[in-house]
Amino acid sequence: MENPFVFGKAAEGAYFTDRVEDSKRLAANLTHGINTVLISPRRWGKTSLVKKVISETSSDDVKFIFIDVFQCKSEYDFFRNYANEVIKQTSSKIDEWVEMAKNFLSNISPKFSFGSDPLNDFSISFEWNQNPETVESILALPEKLAVKKNKRIVVCLDEFQQIADFADSTSFQKRLRTAWQHQQHTTYCMFGSKKHLMEYIFNDKSMPFYKFGDMIFLNKISTEDWTKYICHQFHVTGKTINEDQAEKICNLTESLSSYVQHLSWIVWYKTDRVVTNKIINDALDDILEQNKVFFQREVEQLTELQLNFLKALACGVTSGFSRKEVIQKYRLESSANIQSVKKALLKKDLIYIDDATIVFDDPLMKLWIKREF
Repeated sequence: MENPFVFGKAAEGAYFTDRVEDSKRLAANLTHGINTVLISPRRWGKTSLVKKVISETSSDDVKFIFIDVFQCKSEYDFFRNYANEVIKQTSSKIDEWVEMAKNFLSNISPKFSFGSDPLNDFSISFEWNQNPETVESILALPEKLAVKKNKRIVVCLDEFQQIADFADSTSFQKRLRTAWQHQQHTTYCMFGSKKHLMEYIFNDKSMPFYKFGDMIFLNKISTEDWTKYICHQFHVTGKTINEDQAEKICNLTESLSSYVQHLSWIVWYKTDRVVTNKIINDALDDILEQNKVFFQREVEQLTELQLNFLKALACGVTSGFSRKEVIQKYRLESSANIQSVKKALLKKDLIYIDDATIVFDDPLMKLWIKREF
């Protein structure tokens, strides 16, 4: 029997749960021309949410284009990937791809390379130069196609924060905003897994994308909704888990979407008919062991003060790190160090700040540190 949980990829179809209001708001934005930015810590289900909206909202009038920016290390990579995906996802015919490239990218002289499956496996290369017309023609491609096809096009850019690492990123962002802000038939949805960088790009007054669109800050799916989902998924596959046990899975993972799915997947796999608390504990041991090498690698890159800060956080200290008793107990040396340590850990995406509370980004790493240290 197929496991009713999924992890390591976007949760779609029956694997997706809740986010009803978020889905409605995002779908309304994108189909009515409102640029949107999704912001949340890692593994909260942003990609799953966007793909759900795409699957439910695509129509003859609205065409979605999904672009993963993660592999882009430079402007050239971005523009090549952008042109590839826009052309590929707006048509299914090779001759139309070539026609679109000739008509809309004529000043670039693009070259097509086809793989063993020409309908899905192709790429575009072009001579790169700093001519502004080159950039403008690529960034204008969705808008021109939208006008030609009489459709609204929605461009969804995953891992958008990657552009912050480009050389002269601010100038690059200015070029994007200049091109995109005047388009009437194309809407943009940007989201990414590094919360602090996304907030810097879109919520800092000094940055080009400041107030570019509607900012949606995702909350976690509630424990109540997760509990219902977990119990249902076990039930429909002929296995039994009670509400307290499902809630325990949520508490151990702090209701973080990808980890709820992952731990539930292991518990389901280990269960013949009825879940026991021992099965849940054994599953937790397994998932911690699976991630041990990654946690060790993170810790090896930390200073002693940074690790001590995380130890305090893992033991329940979420504020008041400058208090004398906290500094002494966790060997943080002095209150002068706290801000620099916090800033460094924020940059490493190991923590985030929720209102005035400091939160461990990864609840399983939090458990592992508490056990190991």
